Amino acid sequence: MYNLAKELYPICRSITGPGVRETLSILADYIMCNNEDGGGTKFEICNVPSGTKVFDWTVPKEWIIRKAYIEDEEKKRIIDFKDHNLHVLGYSIPVDRWVDLEELKEYIFTQPEQPDVIPYVTSYYKERYGFCMSENQKKSLRPGRYHMYIDSDLVEGNLTYGEMVIPGESEKEVFISTYICHPSMANNECSGPALSAELIRFVLSMKRRRYTYRFVFIPETIGSITYLSKNLPYLKEHMLAGFNLSCVGDERDYSIIESRYGDTLADRVLKNVLSCQEKYTNYSFLERGSDERQYNAPGVELPVVCFCRSKFGEYPEYHTSADDMSLITPEGFKGSYEVMSQVILALEYNDCYRIKVLCEPQLGKRGLYPTISQKGSYDEVRAMTDFIAYADGRNDLIEISNLIKVPLKDLIPIAEKLIQNGLLEIKTITEKGAAGWKS
Repeated sequence: MYNLAKELYPICRSITGPGVRETLSILADYIMCNNEDGGGTKFEICNVPSGTKVFDWTVPKEWIIRKAYIEDEEKKRIIDFKDHNLHVLGYSIPVDRWVDLEELKEYIFTQPEQPDVIPYVTSYYKERYGFCMSENQKKSLRPGRYHMYIDSDLVEGNLTYGEMVIPGESEKEVFISTYICHPSMANNECSGPALSAELIRFVLSMKRRRYTYRFVFIPETIGSITYLSKNLPYLKEHMLAGFNLSCVGDERDYSIIESRYGDTLADRVLKNVLSCQEKYTNYSFLERGSDERQYNAPGVELPVVCFCRSKFGEYPEYHTSADDMSLITPEGFKGSYEVMSQVILALEYNDCYRIKVLCEPQLGKRGLYPTISQKGSYDEVRAMTDFIAYADGRNDLIEISNLIKVPLKDLIPIAEKLIQNGLLEIKTITEKGAAGWKS
């Protein structure tokens, strides 16, 4: 995952344009490597033309940038787009002008409270041009004439996104979304697609898939709005739980941004898995900032939460050149992957369970309990007996885990053993919605 993020990092991405298509091509190659048939599925790349109405928005023109720089009267490049693609205001229109220093400063954006970094600044929906540099570099500029040059185009083109749907036994879906629209920032951009791509490979490797899995790679905000405008009725009918992945490559923290009311299955399962971590932070929907905004909007109301390590906007390198490859690590990715793979497995096994015998079952005759009773011999089966105590038909696996303080991943093999020994039955829902129990 770290190496994939490293490959994606140099690409100049925006909400549209060649950088998005290059990114999706790399992701498709990574996902399908050693999974040639994709389990019968393909990574689909979709285009929505500029000018398309998507709810209250309109798909913008496509931005293409080739070259940009500021040079002084001696032709010395002060900043150059080829050195760092954050040096250009995102979606800048072309410019070719000589100006004095005071006028030049009107077109320069900095982050004064962080004087050594280049900020990430955009102007998607109002045409302008501009440049970004560190505050210290701006202060070092000497009076004189400067040449502002940007070779770019805004053209009728497409908003491009990627999608992969991996079928399961049920049409009920687990939805995983991430975005592909930021230029060279490692945690805030490259980590989400890298984790999501590896989760696709994880799902494809599963011998049995109870649920269908839908993965989308979209430009933030306009991409999710566009995707919802095309797919909302289907998603409302079929989505079981959804997760927006952002800033998942560092080692500092784990975070959840709740759904609007914090009461969905996605909230419950992610909070349960994160509760086993040494540290995590729970943010309410009032502290939202990524595509969970659109997925939870009134009338949309999909069961989607956001999963991060350090939450966007909460770490100092966010939206600056300091969000580079040194901020993310293989270990950071490993932690995020373990959380989300456990979430997936928990959803696969999250049934409502009921024990089939009255009083405690005799576990010893089934090889599930020590046949010698001695101080300490009970400890190893305490989790199983506690599971049985709360398998009364009222609680699903997540709730039992919460009640007995045993991680979900440890309860899954316990449930399997009890089922194999004919001691548990599972509540099922028929197509007509009637509940029933099966052994």
